[in-house]
Amino acid sequence: MTWDAAAPAPVVLVSGKEEYLAQRATQRIRGILAHEDPSLEISDIEADQYVPGTLIQLASPSLFGEPRLIRVTRVQAMTDAFLEESLAYVAQPVPDTTLVLRHDGSSVRGKRLLDAVRKAHVEVPCLPITKDADRIAFARAEIQAEGRTVTQGALRALAEAFAKDLGELASACGQLVQDTQGEITDDTVREYYAGHVETTAFDVADAVVVGDAAGALVRLRHAIASGADPVPVVAAFAMRFRQLAKVSTTMAPEGQAAKALGMAPWQVRNARRDLQRYSDERLGRSIALIAETDHAVKGAQRSPMHALERMVRILAS
Repeated sequence: MTWDAAAPAPVVLVSGKEEYLAQRATQRIRGILAHEDPSLEISDIEADQYVPGTLIQLASPSLFGEPRLIRVTRVQAMTDAFLEESLAYVAQPVPDTTLVLRHDGSSVRGKRLLDAVRKAHVEVPCLPITKDADRIAFARAEIQAEGRTVTQGALRALAEAFAKDLGELASACGQLVQDTQGEITDDTVREYYAGHVETTAFDVADAVVVGDAAGALVRLRHAIASGADPVPVVAAFAMRFRQLAKVSTTMAPEGQAAKALGMAPWQVRNARRDLQRYSDERLGRSIALIAETDHAVKGAQRSPMHALERMVRILAS
C-alpha cells in the first residue's frame, strides 16, 4: 500500500527511512478512523521503552466499545518483551483496533515480527525520494490535489530548492497554493523562495544550449557565488550534452526512445528541441571541450573559473 493511499487495517507496518512520508501515512490512517468515529481512542507506545503488558492492555475493548488506534514508534529498537507480545498480537489482532508499527529500516531487529506482518497484514513503504523526477512528481501531486495547475519549470525550481527536505518541499507547495491564485509558474516560485532557489549548474547549461552566452555567464557567476563548485558544474554540462548525444542516435517515438535510453519522455522531448541547433560535428566538438574543461578544473589549470567561463562562451557561441 502506498503512503498516500494508507488506510486502516488490523495491523499496519509503516517502514522506511523517509520520516515525513511515514508521518503522512500515519496521519492519513488516523484521519480516516476519526472521521468514521470521532470517539476514536489513540494511544502511543515507544517500542524501545516498552513496559510488558502495555500492548494488550491498550488494545483491550472498553466498556463503551470505541475504536482504538495504537501507534508504536522505534520498532527498529524494540525490546525483547515487545517482540514477543507483538508477535502474539499480530497472530490474533483485537477487533476494532488498528495497530500501526513504525520501523525505519535502520536495523534488522525484530525480523520475525516484520515477516509476520508482511505475510498476513499491510505494509506501507516510505522510502527516501532521491531522484529529481520523483521529487517533481511529488510536488505536482501536492499542488494538483488542491485543484491548482503548475508549470514544469516551477516544479523543477521547487524540487531543486528543497531537494534536501521533503517536508519543506511539501510545506512550500502548500504555501504557494494558499497565497497565490491561478497557475503557479517559475516566476511565482522565485518570487516566494528567492533565498532557496539558487542558480544551479543546470540553469547555466540551459542558457548555453539555447545560445544565450551573456545569460549563461551571469548565471555561472551567480552559481559560483552561491557556493557551487566548478567540478560539479562541469559534470552537469557533461550530463546534459551526453543526453543530447544519446537522443541524437534514435528517431524512435518519444516514449519508445525514453524507455530505450533510460530517460523520461520530457527529457527526450527537450533534447530533440535543443538538437535543432546542433550538427553531429558541433556536438562532438562540444563534448570534447567539456572533457578538456573537466581536466582543467581538476588541477590542470590554475584558474578553474577562467576555464569555466571559456567553456561557457565557446559552447554558447
